[in-house]
Amino acid sequence: MKYIIRSQKMENTDAIKEYIESKLSKLDKYFDDSDNIEATVLTRIIGRNQIIEVTIPTKHFTLRNEESNEDLYSAIDKIVDKLERQIRKNKEKINSKINKTIIKDFDYDLEDEYEEDEKIVRRKTLELKPIDEDEAIIQMEMLGHSFYVYKDVNTNKVCVLYKRKTGNYGIIETE
Repeated sequence: MKYIIRSQKMENTDAIKEYIESKLSKLDKYFDDSDNIEATVLTRIIGRNQIIEVTIPTKHFTLRNEESNEDLYSAIDKIVDKLERQIRKNKEKINSKINKTIIKDFDYDLEDEYEEDEKIVRRKTLELKPIDEDEAIIQMEMLGHSFYVYKDVNTNKVCVLYKRKTGNYGIIETE
């Protein structure tokens, strides 16, 4: 796995970078072609908490998680455990989708643009490739978000999948 490690409001020492790489390399066993996978790691400080955010886009899905702790090394350990649990939890769902070839070159083309506007703090642009509802649920869970925007493979409409307070899911379809 290749690593892009950056930071905000702090400096990543060589020791921190090596620790992050050694811990994340434990995830290599879950990927067939780990040499072509690029993990993006962001570390930052907010108050007393040190936060680490890891995003690993693959050909079929995107793993993302965030952890905060007063000790960065503890946060790194926890995030690797979370990512590993996330992979194991969704492994069967992902493999069944891949084997059925429902997933077709799912690819994120995310670009962050930071605005000076005080209400909007982050913008993302993504390419919507048609997927089904089950794949949208998997993608949303893998990203750890409460909603997910996708293009439905059957209707070719842009839809918003969201998690309800009951734990079930809802879908908003556009016209």
